[in-house]
Amino acid sequence: MNPGWILDTGAQDDPLEQEATPRPPAEHEKIFAGKRVLITGGLGFIGSNLARRLVDIDADVLLVDSLLPAYGGNRRNIAGIENRLRVNIADIRTQWSMNYLVQHCDYLFNLAGQVSHLDSMTDPLTDLEINCRSQLTILESCRHNNPGVKVVYAGTRQQYGKPDYLPMDEKHPMHPTDVNGINKMAGEWYHILYNNVYGLRATSLRMTNTYGPRQYVKDARMGFIGYFIRKVLHNEPITIYGDGSQIRDFNYVDDVVDALLRAGASDEANGEVFNLGGEPISHIALTELLIKEAGQGSYTLIPWPADRKKIDVGDVYSSYSKIERTLGWKPTVSLEDGLRKTLAYYRKEGEYYW
Repeated sequence: MNPGWILDTGAQDDPLEQEATPRPPAEHEKIFAGKRVLITGGLGFIGSNLARRLVDIDADVLLVDSLLPAYGGNRRNIAGIENRLRVNIADIRTQWSMNYLVQHCDYLFNLAGQVSHLDSMTDPLTDLEINCRSQLTILESCRHNNPGVKVVYAGTRQQYGKPDYLPMDEKHPMHPTDVNGINKMAGEWYHILYNNVYGLRATSLRMTNTYGPRQYVKDARMGFIGYFIRKVLHNEPITIYGDGSQIRDFNYVDDVVDALLRAGASDEANGEVFNLGGEPISHIALTELLIKEAGQGSYTLIPWPADRKKIDVGDVYSSYSKIERTLGWKPTVSLEDGLRKTLAYYRKEGEYYW
């Protein structure tokens, strides 16, 4: 065991039986076998799903998470794999902690962040601390203590703000509509700067609406689709703002994990930014599909609350042609299948997430 890589204890049963039989690694995944991989935000939604895939590839995985109550970290997310990875409870804003932890990794998936757009407007300084200052803390730790590490950063399509054209590609101007979008944009640019100036290999994925097992569903602060899933499983009416015609695109979490691994495995990604994305669908059509898959539920339309309307971006969806062309990624899980799998997970595991 490497110094500083602290074993988490208290193994639990694997919540999804089918996950006990991993699929063989794809060609781009084999590079991670036996490698030391650090995931910031590792007890969160995307981080824990990435960790599950990596331990199946026989990577040596360390999760770093602050477990701050409002940010979605959940120990249940690693149920069944506790003894196959390590967990260090640390805040990425702490320089001395990160100086030590980054020394022992070949790859760093930097997924820790504050993702709530509303929270960023009510508490902008905390958003600044987590999404800007902490990113410099991590990058400085790598530059001085592990300059050979490969870093993959979780950006967001919220950086673009209101679209000038659709679908948005990576050349679309960035004019974010909230504090979160501004700070995530800065966090991404720090990574690309450190790649270009210091030779620290880094790339960024601009993610769209990600959904699936283990996401935060207590409320809509971290994305509305998780909260819609909670509502439909409790047979409570879903509230849609406006006329429901606003368009979004979605990625099932397994597809996002695949994109992260492809970006980590390829030096073609160094210094580059890539959109993720999926098939566009309106809020109303998504909700009707969710209700159909759940076999229950209803929805109502209400006027936009003033605080949300000010930061809403209207119709928005991304082009993923660049990452498809460069890294061979495209979404493979349909919205129907993804919703079905997600509903099945929360029917079984909901008590740990409500």
